[in-house]
Amino acid sequence: MAKLKLSMAVSIYDRTAALVDGRVQPEGCELIPILLSPEETFHRAFGDREFDITEISLSSHTLTTARGDTQYVGIPAFPSRVFRHSGIYIRTDKGIKTPADLKGKTIGLPEYQQTANVWIRGILEHEYGVKPSDIHWRTGGTEQPGRKERTPIKVTEGVDLAAVPNDRTLNDMLEKGEIDGVLTPKEPPCFTEKKPNIGRLFPDYEPVEQEWFKKTGIFPIMHLVGIRRSLVEQHPWLPVSIYKAFIESKKIALEELGLIGHLAVTLPWPVAALDRARKLMGEDFWPYGLEENRKQLEVFTKYSYEQGLSSRIVPVDELFAHSTHDLSKV
Repeated sequence: MAKLKLSMAVSIYDRTAALVDGRVQPEGCELIPILLSPEETFHRAFGDREFDITEISLSSHTLTTARGDTQYVGIPAFPSRVFRHSGIYIRTDKGIKTPADLKGKTIGLPEYQQTANVWIRGILEHEYGVKPSDIHWRTGGTEQPGRKERTPIKVTEGVDLAAVPNDRTLNDMLEKGEIDGVLTPKEPPCFTEKKPNIGRLFPDYEPVEQEWFKKTGIFPIMHLVGIRRSLVEQHPWLPVSIYKAFIESKKIALEELGLIGHLAVTLPWPVAALDRARKLMGEDFWPYGLEENRKQLEVFTKYSYEQGLSSRIVPVDELFAHSTHDLSKV
């Protein structure tokens, strides 16, 4: 029987490398890897639905699932997870010393629905008492003008949300002091170039994120894997086949990260960093699976609803193919 030849759009990660280079092959499938940045992947996936298998935004998948118009069936493999206290950039000359100082300020963001920013707004509200309605939000491209929301959104009543002019970027406006800060997963160029009066709200963000993890147990999920719904309808076995392959690829990545005789990544002490992560977060600190991540997925879907993005609180079981909820065991 001929294998299904499927396109797969993902970013370059150690945990997907074995799928990309062919060491891991899903049962019944031949993959055609397409390596893209998340921004391009999401734009093309949610726009023209170009890919059979694709990394997708947890936020966009949640709100389209709530609306009932998602074109992807999710599997609970999470190629991107990032703590996000590091993603709040500010003008250091605007009197912003603590999260409470963001009240009344004008803050830019690439997209209001961006998963990272849903997490940050949730943290600001639930940890520091800063509600989305306390801030003036301005959307636009960080480095290139004209960026729009990848799928239509609504926000909570009372939230001031508007786009910056089509010929402006958030980076330029932050550098010139026309906005007070930016929420973004990527460091804005004015920060990396060490322009005057540009900094992070949490300059020493790692211990802050570690303490938040100790308190909440959450390692924020950014992206999941989606399979074109029409393909799953034709081939019901496909979600489990793809899910198992992503699990195996992550297993290989962790084994390689733990090699001390020859280092798999370009860092001097990656094995020590791996040991520290496991001591703080547990042996499987980057878990795949619905039940293994139910708590934090429920927190995220709550944030999405509270912020007006989702029309309802989405039960997390709805986000993933039912067949992936509980794999067979020997």
